[in-house]
Amino acid sequence: MSAHLPAGPALAYGAATAAYQVEGSTTADGRGASIWDTFSARPGTIVDGSDGSVACASYERLDEDLDLVAGLGVGHYRFSLAWPRIQPTGAGQVEARGLAYYDRLVDGLLARGVAPMATLYHWDLPQPLEDAGGWPVRGTAERFADYASIVHDHLGDRVKVWATLNEPWCSAYLGYAAGKHAPGRRDPAAAHRAAHHLMLGHGLAASRLHEAGSDAVGVVLNLAPVWPERPEAEGAAHGVDAILNRVWLGPLVDGSYDSALLALAPELGDPEVVRDGDLEVVHGSADWLGVNYYTPMRVDVGDDTETGGVGQDTSAYPGVDGLRFRPRPPVTAMGWEVEPRGLEELLVDVAARTGLPLVVTENGAAYADDVRAEDGSVADDDRVTYLRGHIEAVERARTAGADVRAYIAWTLLDNFEWAEGYTKTFGLVEVDKTDQTRTPKASYHWFAQLAHADFLRIKV
Repeated sequence: MSAHLPAGPALAYGAATAAYQVEGSTTADGRGASIWDTFSARPGTIVDGSDGSVACASYERLDEDLDLVAGLGVGHYRFSLAWPRIQPTGAGQVEARGLAYYDRLVDGLLARGVAPMATLYHWDLPQPLEDAGGWPVRGTAERFADYASIVHDHLGDRVKVWATLNEPWCSAYLGYAAGKHAPGRRDPAAAHRAAHHLMLGHGLAASRLHEAGSDAVGVVLNLAPVWPERPEAEGAAHGVDAILNRVWLGPLVDGSYDSALLALAPELGDPEVVRDGDLEVVHGSADWLGVNYYTPMRVDVGDDTETGGVGQDTSAYPGVDGLRFRPRPPVTAMGWEVEPRGLEELLVDVAARTGLPLVVTENGAAYADDVRAEDGSVADDDRVTYLRGHIEAVERARTAGADVRAYIAWTLLDNFEWAEGYTKTFGLVEVDKTDQTRTPKASYHWFAQLAHADFLRIKV
């Protein structure tokens, strides 16, 4: 296994962000338009009518944010690169100023003793590629592999741990089936095709990076345990598991899509979509697996109004009839059930299923952040409780034999929370939307104490 993944006896720690959520400066230095720029400009798509044009202004305040990372005492910082900042049209010409920004980011991390973990794609597809068909067409996967080579050729001497995609389920099913994320299409058949091409893109990119000498190439999946609320819901739960979990793990681990998934997504059995050799490209392509976890999926069936929280949209599971979600209290501001046991179960199961080293690449919670300390800073004891409970769950999974190498908190900064705009805050650091002042919350100081502890600190 790669020496570049943490492998000590103790859990390594880190923090994460994503380019569109924090960078801002969406027209600066030659950056092209992304599908999220286009989607956010459409009335009614974002809860508060906002967009990522300013976000946290991290493009302009990079050093300040890197100092916040260093102040946490973590060994790793997971960030994503904005494809349209590097290739404004998604193909062809490379924007040197975009690469220079990521040079500064990577070099700044290394100078502060923090190892960079780079994600190549966190949802900001260049708009011209969507205009040409987006992820439902094969060409997007091929363009992604080209882009991956460009980035790795430039940064691979300093970045050793790579993730290809972040949460392809959101890209495919929230983006192309439910229409709740960019590009905002509601076409289940297109969503299934997108799912395959996303994994093909991962496989093609991983092959390029492996050929270039990288040995720590992974993919980040938002997986969840799926729990039927009663026996009548077991069929629906199996369908949710197919579209949420097995559509990704099947190609990675088995080199195939299972029959129950194909019944829901016949496009994945179409030889014009899944061509000879595609699944071989994906099979065994990951050196490690990132697991993003926030909540379990409690599945029920019925004709009543859906009661699930934000993001638990039944239209994102096409073909699963009568589906309902039943989160149990307590829930976060997103309406997501707080259940650390789900993370423990998930890690143990995924470790057994894949045999891969795992990294918890995102875990965190949105809360109202309306309690203030005497100095005016956010006293987010609820977030501290959430983080502590889930870190303890990770440790239980490790004790049970799961090879979990690191825990990466989501997220460093309050930021643009996709379709929720700026109405939901996950950050360890509060960001004032008027002047961009950063103020660490109580959770930041708690996490820093944890990461700084000598017996837990992993040297990279």
